Amino acid sequence: MMRGDARSYAAARKERAADIDRWLADLFRTAVPQPYGREGRNWPGGTKSGIANGDERGAGAPNGGPGAAFAAGGGAPYAGTGVSLVAVGSLGRGELAPGSDLDLVLIHNGQDDVARIADRIWYPIWDSGLGLDHSVRTVDEVAKVAREDLKAVLGLIQARHVTGDPELTRAAREAVLADWRADSRRRLAELREAADKRAETSGELAFLLEPDLRDSRGGLRDVQAMQAVAAAWVASAPGPRVREAYEFLLDARHGLHLVTARGADRLVLQEQDAVAGALGLLDAEALMRRLAEAGRTISHSFDATWRTVDRLLSGPAPRGRRPLADGVVEHGGEVVLARGVNPKQDPVLVLRAAAAAAEAGLPMAPATVSLLAAQAPPLPVPWPDEARDALVGLLGAGRAAVPVWEELDQAGIIVRLIPDWERVRHRPQRNPVHRFTVDRHLIETAAGAASFTREVSRPDLLLISALLHDMGKGWPGDHSTTGEVVARDIGARMGLAPADVATVATVVRHHLLLPETATRRDLDDPVTISRVAEAVGSREALELLAALAVADGHATGPAAWNTWKAGLVSELVRRTRSVLSGAPPAPAPSLSPQQASLARHGGGAVRVNGGAVTVVAPDRPGLLWRAAGVLAAHRMVVRSASAASASSTAVIEFSVVPEYGTPPDPATLEADLRLVLAGRLDIEQRLARRTRSLRPARVPVAPPRVSLVDDASQTATVVEVRAHDRPGLLWRIGRAFGECNLDVRAARVETLGAEAVDVFYVVDRSGRPLTDSEQRTQVREHVLAALR
Repeated sequence: MMRGDARSYAAARKERAADIDRWLADLFRTAVPQPYGREGRNWPGGTKSGIANGDERGAGAPNGGPGAAFAAGGGAPYAGTGVSLVAVGSLGRGELAPGSDLDLVLIHNGQDDVARIADRIWYPIWDSGLGLDHSVRTVDEVAKVAREDLKAVLGLIQARHVTGDPELTRAAREAVLADWRADSRRRLAELREAADKRAETSGELAFLLEPDLRDSRGGLRDVQAMQAVAAAWVASAPGPRVREAYEFLLDARHGLHLVTARGADRLVLQEQDAVAGALGLLDAEALMRRLAEAGRTISHSFDATWRTVDRLLSGPAPRGRRPLADGVVEHGGEVVLARGVNPKQDPVLVLRAAAAAAEAGLPMAPATVSLLAAQAPPLPVPWPDEARDALVGLLGAGRAAVPVWEELDQAGIIVRLIPDWERVRHRPQRNPVHRFTVDRHLIETAAGAASFTREVSRPDLLLISALLHDMGKGWPGDHSTTGEVVARDIGARMGLAPADVATVATVVRHHLLLPETATRRDLDDPVTISRVAEAVGSREALELLAALAVADGHATGPAAWNTWKAGLVSELVRRTRSVLSGAPPAPAPSLSPQQASLARHGGGAVRVNGGAVTVVAPDRPGLLWRAAGVLAAHRMVVRSASAASASSTAVIEFSVVPEYGTPPDPATLEADLRLVLAGRLDIEQRLARRTRSLRPARVPVAPPRVSLVDDASQTATVVEVRAHDRPGLLWRIGRAFGECNLDVRAARVETLGAEAVDVFYVVDRSGRPLTDSEQRTQVREHVLAALR
């Protein structure tokens, strides 16, 4: 597909709307006979209205507002006929994308043969193959349906006269707008509830892998909702930044319609590169970054609009000003500058005001943010202590810091404070595990880390490290390695002491160390703990990393943090702390009382507790993958697993979810496990039938990767497998090890979104790690073959 010029899309939409108008005018002229219609001499295709373009321009509507509706119709030839054709929806707004349907209302004053007129207009439209949403109503009926139906009134607020009797259209619009304004308190509450439900269903556009350009929070519907608020004379119309964002969403939707040749609103993964090309952008990542920026701009304005609505409809705010910080006060439920304060003379004021707002749980007044953005001087480098303290105060406010940070970011203040922020701003992660863009993830992590400030000796370094931990994602290469360099630069810019800069850099460099080690290495292997202790270097850094791991996991998303991972990280921290304190190594693991009770069953026992499945059986080769096969055969998806042995008894802990429905009966699982261990149940045949019934992946997936990790253990060979998750994956990997005459001594299995990251500690039949290069290559190739 040739790269398109997005600038031409807006013109194409308007041109298509104009073409449709001319066609509809011709249909109307043939449908309305004498005496309703009059000959339109000197009427060029029904494109002139005879009514001034500027009449009744409504606040907030695109292309001049609801009142600009009379610009395109052929009105004068039909004055007084009592029939008019009105466009609503995308045609009414002049935003007709290639796959958009037509939304039309035929308004009449009670003619007996209006049904015949309607048929002569609707049938040619249907015959053309265009989608049509239509209605036939009197003016009173239009007003009535607008009072009762929110979707209808939103369309009618922005209705546009196409052709016919313009006075009839004017009367209908005036009735709709009068009712909308008179009942604005109830109707705006209804509008807000609908927007909230839409956001709950469709998510937030800026942070979705496959956003709905129309219905997601920050999408087209939110701008149209703001225009409806403006039409009620309660808040101002969206400003130029919102209009620019809105136009980009319209362009993206236009490009999506061209690429898919249908009227789609959800931008799915496999279409993103093509849509990017249609818009003249480099690739899908560039497209999604622009969409994230547009969505956040709209969401930010949307929230500000509703704050205005709340303030105006709830009555006058209490008078007076409450001091919050030096030069900062609360006024009318917002944070503003005190009288007489000159932002030009105080570079720290912006951070002090932001910290005061977050700590008070109040929004900053938009005018105050704009004033600070325009007049506040840059902070000196290095920052003074007061500026750094204000930043820590802002971040330490927890969840309340997020909307305040967003206010500063929308005004361009954050990039001025931290220039490196531009590299991660609106950067998409394009990974189902992550629910936020990189920059939003950073402030969410810092807000979450505020809950742990009582548990570390340096809460300031925890909050700053949390804010910076993923800054390396703005540069090529391993983001932990590049992030360490960036963190050193920013830490020095902020005026941290050299020792504190080094601590922050260490935390950023190793912020994945604890969760990755806990879930991908055997904690009972002495090498694991010694390596972590060596990398961390101090108990202070360990406690910072432990708190950051939890905050980072929660901010990433539910797939990145769970009780299983939390327990493993906690145990790793405990053992590492002991090593750093000079304590003796932890004793060898033993069975818990519950596990010992299961072991007394003999032959294999299964305990199911919600999503946790525990298998305890006599240790034997292949137990892990056979147990995984049983779970897969019962349509249980393994999200994580750990395997260990003690006293000749193997213990496997699975975290599972059913593919659908309710989990199977534990007794059935246990019975099948015993049959498998006895060689009396063919799991392979069951899984083969399931595999044949699976649909192929909707989008191409990366090929699997198998790595043998050197120096991770002195007693076993560590094999790391990364692959797209599918039913029976763990069973296939384990069976491949068995065919290579290897035993799995321990395992850590984790599923992140649709990707499996599995680590196995394997030994040969004599219990030794693999040292022969030929054998190591054979194992790698055999496992890869099992995954294809």
